[in-house]
Amino acid sequence: MRILLTNDDGIKSEGLTLLYDRLKSDHEMWVIAPEHEMSGSSHAISLKVPIKVKQKTEREFLVKGTPVDCVLLAFLSLVPEEIDMVISGINHGPNLGTDILYSGTVAAARQGALFGKPSCAVSLTGRNGGFNFSDAVEFMAMNIGLLFAEWSADHFVNINFPAQCKQPFDTAITFPSHRIYKDNFATFNAPDGNRYCFLQGDDPDSHDEQGSDFDALSRNKVSVSPVLIHPANHEIEVKYQKLNFWRGAC
Repeated sequence: MRILLTNDDGIKSEGLTLLYDRLKSDHEMWVIAPEHEMSGSSHAISLKVPIKVKQKTEREFLVKGTPVDCVLLAFLSLVPEEIDMVISGINHGPNLGTDILYSGTVAAARQGALFGKPSCAVSLTGRNGGFNFSDAVEFMAMNIGLLFAEWSADHFVNINFPAQCKQPFDTAITFPSHRIYKDNFATFNAPDGNRYCFLQGDDPDSHDEQGSDFDALSRNKVSVSPVLIHPANHEIEVKYQKLNFWRGAC
């Protein structure tokens, strides 16, 4: 297969490098990834500024832009033939539940699905400040064919590995959990007269819901979440249909 590999941790990240090394002997790999870390960039696109692209090898490009920029460039400019699949990751840290709204890694997979291609976002939970990617890499290598064959339009797959990921794998099909964030801003007033604010906080938690991605990781299972790319209002529209909105004088 012709596979586009990208991420939001930057082109030099260990998770991307190890996955590329494992897949390159069996697939035609194209690596188009941000020059620097772009975590938390969500589905941002560079609309008003040019995107700087540097070619490293025949099929490897670093981009001064967002993960979604990388996917757009791949499909619309840099890859001359049809891309079969998009893999974003392996991310350094999990992307669970509500994280998918913020994650650049997940957004890259979403954009691949918007182009009508099987797409996966792949993330690994760290342990004691470090990451052991070897088993997660092998899981992806051995399951690419299955994920490709079972894909259908209008969704991507968000895969999260527990920190103690090891073979034999126990996999759970999950839904995104509700994350609990503990963010705050550290601020200081600088001599230049401006106030500077730095987002910080402890690691987020999640609501304990059976069948969620967080629940799967807490039980040391690989979480596989199919996620629709089109927003759905989950029948809450019925409530709004009963409202008598003011119509004005027209």
